[in-house]
Amino acid sequence: MDIQRIAAFSQGSEGGNPAGVVLLPEAVSADEMARVAADVGYSETAFAVAQGNDGRSWRVRYFSPESEVPFCGHATIALGAALGKHNGAGTYMLELNDATITVDAEEGPDGMMATLSSPPTRSRAMTDAEEQDVMTLFALTPEDLDPQLAPAFIHGGANHVVLPLKDRARLSAMSYELNEGRAVMRKHDLVTVMLVYIEGNQTFVVRNAFASGGVLEDPATGAAAAAFAGYLRDSQWPHNGSFTIRQGEDMGSPSLIKVTLDDTAGASVRVSGGARDIK
Repeated sequence: MDIQRIAAFSQGSEGGNPAGVVLLPEAVSADEMARVAADVGYSETAFAVAQGNDGRSWRVRYFSPESEVPFCGHATIALGAALGKHNGAGTYMLELNDATITVDAEEGPDGMMATLSSPPTRSRAMTDAEEQDVMTLFALTPEDLDPQLAPAFIHGGANHVVLPLKDRARLSAMSYELNEGRAVMRKHDLVTVMLVYIEGNQTFVVRNAFASGGVLEDPATGAAAAAFAGYLRDSQWPHNGSFTIRQGEDMGSPSLIKVTLDDTAGASVRVSGGARDIK
């Protein structure tokens, strides 16, 4: 297979979240995709099979080193960049396991840029069991939480929970045991746990634990950003139609995620970022 290695949500020649991208002329088995994803070793690898002859429609599946996930934002941005280089700028239709979305590719000042339109979003309050298990995992107390925004279960193509923290230093100190995190996330059917520091109404600093995929932390998580956007909308947060997420700063891989949304409950949101080839 021709495996492209691309960092999504990068800032110029720095940062971003590495993803594998494989463009296939025909489908291969799930076992083969899982094997390749484990060999690549990135948090996600996207496998795209061309549908038709125009290069504009693709069947896409996402694999972490340990499991298949229904949707991955940063791998979709990386895929958009790869498709833009392969077939030119424009809109690409992506058929996922549980949804059909689009990704737009365009040439930016520092290379390819991509914007995905997410699956529908939804959110709800965390259950007592979810909140207790996640708070215990990260050794958090109620005093650590920011009262501006309640903890929540959020979805925008994949399941996540979000915990807003009132102290930036507490976010920097995020720590947990990988095997315990894997057990908690699989118990509650979560792809990541998103810890958020509210820097302003339209600026958030984020860390995403991804033990469900065998990775301690993601430097940029587009699927969680989409789910978080839906939650902000459901909470009547004053987002003014867009916001920015900074992620990866505490792990030395600064990443930038831009999100635009309207006030239609449950509607798709648009998640944008740059991409760079990994040499």
